[in-house]
Amino acid sequence: MFCRDSNLIYNFLLMAKSKVKPLPLLEKAPTGITGFDQITGGGVPKGRPTLICGSAGCGKSLMATEFLIRGATEFGEPGVLMTFEETADDIRKNVASLGFDIDDLVASKKLIIDHVHVERSEIEENGEYDLEGLFIRLGYAIDSIGAKRVMLDTIETLFSGLSNQGILRAELRRLFGWLKERGMTTLITGERGDGSLTRQGLEEYVSDCVVLLDHRVYGQISTRRLRVVKYRGSTHGTNEYPFLIDEQGISVLPITSSGMDYEVSNERVGTGVSELDEMLDGQGYYRGSTILLSGTAGTGKSSMCAHLAYETCRRGERCMYFSFEESPSQIQRNMKTIGIDLAPYVRKGLLQFHSSRPTLQGLEMHLVSMHKMIENFGPATVIVDPVSNLSTAGTLDDSTAMLARLIEYLRKKEITAFLSSLTSGGRSLEQTDEGLSSIVDTWLLLRDVELGGERNRLMYVLKSRGMAHSNQVREFVITSKGIKLVPVYLGTEGVLTGSARVAQETKNMKEQMAAEEELDRKRLALDHRRKALEAQIVSLQAEIASEEEEYSREASNKKQRDEKIREDRNLMLTSRRSDYKKTPKQTSKA
Repeated sequence: MFCRDSNLIYNFLLMAKSKVKPLPLLEKAPTGITGFDQITGGGVPKGRPTLICGSAGCGKSLMATEFLIRGATEFGEPGVLMTFEETADDIRKNVASLGFDIDDLVASKKLIIDHVHVERSEIEENGEYDLEGLFIRLGYAIDSIGAKRVMLDTIETLFSGLSNQGILRAELRRLFGWLKERGMTTLITGERGDGSLTRQGLEEYVSDCVVLLDHRVYGQISTRRLRVVKYRGSTHGTNEYPFLIDEQGISVLPITSSGMDYEVSNERVGTGVSELDEMLDGQGYYRGSTILLSGTAGTGKSSMCAHLAYETCRRGERCMYFSFEESPSQIQRNMKTIGIDLAPYVRKGLLQFHSSRPTLQGLEMHLVSMHKMIENFGPATVIVDPVSNLSTAGTLDDSTAMLARLIEYLRKKEITAFLSSLTSGGRSLEQTDEGLSSIVDTWLLLRDVELGGERNRLMYVLKSRGMAHSNQVREFVITSKGIKLVPVYLGTEGVLTGSARVAQETKNMKEQMAAEEELDRKRLALDHRRKALEAQIVSLQAEIASEEEEYSREASNKKQRDEKIREDRNLMLTSRRSDYKKTPKQTSKA
């Protein structure tokens, strides 16, 4: 097995080095339709017919018409619109709702509209049916403006005018061959049949490219989808893609384009709550990251969203706020009561709200709409509040897949995404119904605790990839100046919040004051004792001084007395000696 694979690789390398020229790539004509050219790798096959089929109301005619209009306005390729059902006036009115003005294109000879009313008498010749008259009309229209693009809408109408459908199919093959010889990029619209792509099997011979449009209803919610059934000579996306029809035309969301080859930023952006910034390594979120904020009802999720929107606009950056619960005016009114005035930024064009019910349209249509609005507005931050409501527009798996694609899209654009999610009570708070916790970068959890007959709010960071973050549980309060995080008191019985924390802090304060008062009392007693001892020392020192003085005085008196005695003794001795000298004999006798 190994040798055989090695030989295959060797032969492949030899072929790669040989001078065999690669097959030329299929030339394509861009449609200008958002997303479709990305799916098909450049548009429809140039100079070949493309079939657009689907049931009534799926957007076949609008798509083909937009192909012609954008070809004339954006790519310099005039076109011919040949219709077998609607009149020129009907077509003008239909595309006017998409923002296109056909009259200017017709006047400047960039577009021709030809309504063909099908009757047997118009296409009958020599007793048989053919489309020679159609060839003549179409050829004249092409030559008159030098057309490069042709639209035939809806071709099944021809079959209702003729009984011999075999001949008509042969004529249609000749028509499509004739268009290919003239290098016309042709779009043909056809009604979908039972068990087949079209009622008359057009896909069998108009098969260079077949695009299937579908308009389905699930749970009373409609969604339009597009699929490229086949594309000869070219690779293409094979999935079903949701598409949107609005005032700017058709927008297709290429789901398979979502990849993981995006760049990331090291820049940090503030959360709008300074204490939360400190919990996130002191700097806040990474720019372009995805943040999930989950919590039960009433924990302050919308308030956190408003803080981020305010902080984004304060930096002079744009923020887009998708709300699936409240209207823009309701959000602005509510947030103003906590000191967050968003109205000035709305007027400046920095903040844009989009509020709708999730059940307004299908999940894929929501995704296409959000893509389009984000592309047009170019925000730095996108807020979705709450994502949990989207599950009402489809199954839980569908909403998860839709949000995953939205997250990948925003990451590619380096847009900071902030998603709030409502969690239900009676279940683990460390999981969400949408299952987004594994793909987000930062996950904040809000919860409330009941203690002492009141409910208080707590916040903590479950995870934050690529940064050091606090593991501390923080209590927060919603004040007239916004959200403020306060230190949580950890007592012997656990975390204390609200009035219990205040009561414990008051108790601690009283105990501290009592201890300080006891210390003051002991300090005063010590001072009194010290002063008493100092006074006693002074008294003793005075007594000693008095005794020393008395002692000195007595010593001095004694000294004086001794001196006096010595003097008296000396005087006596002196007196006796003189007497002895005077009467020695008398003295000696004596």
